[in-house]
Amino acid sequence: MSERGSFRGRGGGRGGRQQQKSGGGGAQQEKPKKENILDLGKYMDKEVQVKFNGGREAGLVTGTLKGYDQLMNLVLDDVKESMHDDEGNQTTRSLGLIVARGTLIVLISPADGSEEIPNPFVQPEE
Repeated sequence: MSERGSFRGRGGGRGGRQQQKSGGGGAQQEKPKKENILDLGKYMDKEVQVKFNGGREAGLVTGTLKGYDQLMNLVLDDVKESMHDDEGNQTTRSLGLIVARGTLIVLISPADGSEEIPNPFVQPEE
């Protein structure tokens, strides 16, 4: 048999069977679920302010939070964008329904104010 033919059927290439490498009789270990640091669920259907990173003068929008995901992508409705020019004049325009990309978000704040929360990064004292 040629050298080329001896590689067939060993499961290492394309289309071959992959062998499972689990040490516990086939049972997969479940990884602990990661929790979000910020729980946006309590702000659903409430007005929030969102500040963006990027080329906008102000980058601040206000709207009603309709949805979000693990990557902090937000769905906002009735959105109004506030912009400031060089002379300090403020203009507002309506954007309607938007999807805000999580990687561009710098700040999320409730429009009616904020509350103090415990720092999730501080180790508890023993």
